[in-house]
Amino acid sequence: MSARRRGALPLLAALVCLLLPAGASAAPAKPQTQAQPGPQLAARSWGVIDARTGDVLTSHAGNRELPIASTTKLMTAYVAMKELPLDKVVRAEPYEAEYGESLMGLRAGRQISVRDLIYGLILRSGNDAAHTLAIAAAGSEERFVAQMNRYAAALGLSHTHYANPIGLDEKGNYSSASDLMTLTRRLLQKPAFARIAASRSAVLRSVQPPRRIATINELLLMAPWVTGVKTGHTFGALYVLVGSGQRRGVSLISAVVGTWTDEERFDDSLALLEWGFSQYRRRLPVHRGQDLANPEIRYSGGELPLRAARSLQVGIRRGQRLDVRVKAPNQVEGPLRRGARLGEVTVFVSGRRAGSVPLLAGRVVPEASSFDRARTFLADNLIPIVIAIFVILMIALVLLRLRARGIDFRSRIG
Repeated sequence: MSARRRGALPLLAALVCLLLPAGASAAPAKPQTQAQPGPQLAARSWGVIDARTGDVLTSHAGNRELPIASTTKLMTAYVAMKELPLDKVVRAEPYEAEYGESLMGLRAGRQISVRDLIYGLILRSGNDAAHTLAIAAAGSEERFVAQMNRYAAALGLSHTHYANPIGLDEKGNYSSASDLMTLTRRLLQKPAFARIAASRSAVLRSVQPPRRIATINELLLMAPWVTGVKTGHTFGALYVLVGSGQRRGVSLISAVVGTWTDEERFDDSLALLEWGFSQYRRRLPVHRGQDLANPEIRYSGGELPLRAARSLQVGIRRGQRLDVRVKAPNQVEGPLRRGARLGEVTVFVSGRRAGSVPLLAGRVVPEASSFDRARTFLADNLIPIVIAIFVILMIALVLLRLRARGIDFRSRIG
C-alpha cells in the first residue's frame, strides 16, 4: 500500500525501522510442519499454506509479531462484513489524511455502499475507506478496534493485536505471517470477499457518477492464477504482502512481512506460491460424463446412469489420501429429463472436502404406463396378494360348509 511518507527512499525506511520500536515484542515461533525447505527469502517473516486445509507448507519466523501496515485492513474488512450488510449505503466520514497516505478519494458526506467501500479498502488500500467503515460499523474507531481484537481472539490469532483499523505504525498494532494467512483463509471462504480480492479493477456504482478504480496489488498482474490479496507499507513494517493463488485444483495463501523493497515483496510472494504449487501432483478423480451411479428405474425396470456434470481436478501432496464419495438415490421414477440433477460426487483430500460435482441423469426416463405400474405392484406385493387370496378362499370355504350344515339342520326340524 501507499502509506505515510511513502516517497521516502528504501534506505531511509530501513534506518528509521532500526530506530523505531517494532510495535510489539517478537514471540517464540511455534514448531511448524513443512513438506521440505522452501525458497530462502530476505524478509523478516514469511510462509505459505494450503487454503483448503490450513496446512503449513513452509514458513520462516511464522509466529513472530511484527508491524503489518495495511494488511491490518484484512481484519477491517472481516469485521465490516460481519457487522454490516454489503448493500447498506452509508455516508463517507471526514478524514484528515497526511501527505502520502493511500486514499480511495471519498468526499465527506457522499453516500456509498459498504461493498464499494470494501473495494476501495482492498484494491486502493484506502485509509479513508477504513475510517468510514469503522464508524459505520461501531460508531467510532475506538469501538471498532475493540471489535477487531475480539474477532482476532475468536479466530485464534494469538500473535495479533490491533490499535487502529488502517495499519499505521502504532504501538500495539501487529500480527504475524501465520495469523495473516489464517485470517485470509477465513476471508477467502466468503465468496463476496474472494471476488473483491481477485479484482484487477472495479466500478463503484453506488457513487454518482460511477467511478472505476484499479488495484495497486501488482501480484495480480504477474500471473493469471493469482487471486489476491492485500499490500502494505509503512516505515516500521517495510513492505508487506499477503498473496493467494489457485492452480491445478490447489488453492494457496502466502504472506511476506518486512521486505526492503516494493519489488521484492511481489517477487518473493510469487516465488513462494510457485514453490507451493510444485509440491502437488495433479489428479483428476472425476471426469466429465463419467458414470458414477446406476439407480434402478421404478415400474419400467432397468437402470439410469448418473454422470458427472464436469471434471474435478485436485492437487495432492505426498502422504495425502484421496477419497471419492458418491451420494445418489437407489431408485428413481419417471418422468425425468436428461440432465436432471439426481446426486452428487464429493472428493476429499485427507478427510477434508476438496470439491464436489453434481450427478446428472444420463438419459430421458418417461412416465411409467398403467400396465407397468400394475405389473410392478403385483411383483412387489405377490406374497401378500397370495396370502390374501388364500385367506379369502378359506373364508369362503368355511361359509359354504356352514351354509350346508344350516340347510341340513332346517330339514331335520321340518
